[in-house]
Amino acid sequence: MKPGFATAINLAVALALVAADGFAQSALVANSRVNPSLVQNSTNAGLDERLARDWGLRPEEWARYRQLMQGPLGVYSPNLDPLTALGIEARSDEERNRYAELQVQAESRRVGKTLAYQRAYDAAWQRLFPGQQRVNLPGARAPGSGNKGSGRLAVFVKADCPPCDQRVRQLQAAGTAFDLYMVGSRQDDARIRQWATQAGIDPTRVRARTITLNHDGGRWLSLSLPGELPAVVREVNGQWQRQ
Repeated sequence: MKPGFATAINLAVALALVAADGFAQSALVANSRVNPSLVQNSTNAGLDERLARDWGLRPEEWARYRQLMQGPLGVYSPNLDPLTALGIEARSDEERNRYAELQVQAESRRVGKTLAYQRAYDAAWQRLFPGQQRVNLPGARAPGSGNKGSGRLAVFVKADCPPCDQRVRQLQAAGTAFDLYMVGSRQDDARIRQWATQAGIDPTRVRARTITLNHDGGRWLSLSLPGELPAVVREVNGQWQRQ
């Protein structure tokens, strides 16, 4: 074989080997490259799993909540928490009771934390500003605490509760002054005003403060009183009792 021909063959083989090695490296890099969409999906799945766990829900329940909030329920009530949304759209009494119990437990934990922090806040205020009037944190003030000893009633109601409407109408007809607390209002003033209008509460009495409209903010749970709503309670010797 002529030297020039042999050199050409060797060069071709070398180029082929280099090309093959380059192809293999490219394939390796391509296979090892992370797909951004897969990373995002994995991140979302991990977040959903954590959020479901925080609410005491199973992954499939969280997925159903997400689906519900993309439909009419989410349009009409975009700020619903998972337990309320699932409870409203429960497919059986068993489901409804499960979500109600989970929500009561969640509210109880939240109120407990709020009250614990209020106690710490009160102690800090006393240390730093002794003798000055203390400020109550939102959601931590007991109902009627500003009317201690006045005999004023606190009335706890909720939406879609005909007995609540009836009880409030009776109290108003009797000329009774009371502080109304709406359980489940979710700090929505419009919801309370709508309920008050449907219940026939006289706006002039609200303006005169003989009837006040308030968000419950966990107060009902903090009283730990038995029974269903409506609840008419009064402070007796430092203890709140149903009337």
